[in-house]
Amino acid sequence: MKECIRLEQVSHIYMPDSPFEKKSLDQVSFSVETGEFLGIIGHTGSGKSTLIQMFNGLLHPTSGTVYVNGCELHQSKESRKNARRSVGMVFQYPEYQLFEETVYRDIAFGPQNLGLSPEEVKRNVLEAAEIVELPEAVLEKSPFDLSGGQKRRAAIAGVLAMKPEILVLDEPVAGLDPKARTRVLEQINRLHQTTGLTVIMVSHSMEDVAKYAKRIVVMNEGRVAYHDTPREIFQHRKEIEQMGLSVPQVSKLVQQLKEKGFDVDPYAVTVEEAAKTILMCMEKKQ
Repeated sequence: MKECIRLEQVSHIYMPDSPFEKKSLDQVSFSVETGEFLGIIGHTGSGKSTLIQMFNGLLHPTSGTVYVNGCELHQSKESRKNARRSVGMVFQYPEYQLFEETVYRDIAFGPQNLGLSPEEVKRNVLEAAEIVELPEAVLEKSPFDLSGGQKRRAAIAGVLAMKPEILVLDEPVAGLDPKARTRVLEQINRLHQTTGLTVIMVSHSMEDVAKYAKRIVVMNEGRVAYHDTPREIFQHRKEIEQMGLSVPQVSKLVQQLKEKGFDVDPYAVTVEEAAKTILMCMEKKQ
């Protein structure tokens, strides 16, 4: 499959040659395939946020190379401009970046800056609002009158309206209640499945990453500790827990059942997989 992002030996140092020097990324190498849903997890300070800011040139590597759609990102101003068009970034608590008088104008801000015609801007705004399930009536409201979940969806719509090829989300459901969390994540996953949009999601929630991502990058102290499928990664339960992370609760459950002698799949990572293997085990015992 074609790569859309590739990092080769990327390192980044904040405030080099100062008493506050800190290496946030250390020789990071991996690639993102076009159309995949990639999860990035790691504890606070592991380098996750620094890493994703490399994807569209917000941060420059101290050393190493970043490629977006086959082009070296920092080769020229044109390559950075193209990357920023291709890579849409949704930062943690994006609703704090809402600032226009109406939701419509906020979503339209990005497409207008791309130089699109008023007709194209309107079409993109309405399409993006529909994707995140914001009714047209909401578009004329002030963004500050919306609920927390609606604000989050409006902020995501503002990025989608620019038609990125790659959507990068930094903790997209942080601070939302369970119902709003599920709704936002399901909308993102549905968009990925129906359009083939490449999605890169940073999260501290193992449950969320295991449910939606097909591959996971585990960051630890600025390095890539693991880069594999959820099933393979969660086989390293002890190592992951030593990093300050936790495998999904459902994975703990099936592993504990296996240790007690039940004939279950110890590497089930979603509720659906766990339910299936437990039901099969119960049927065998009947």
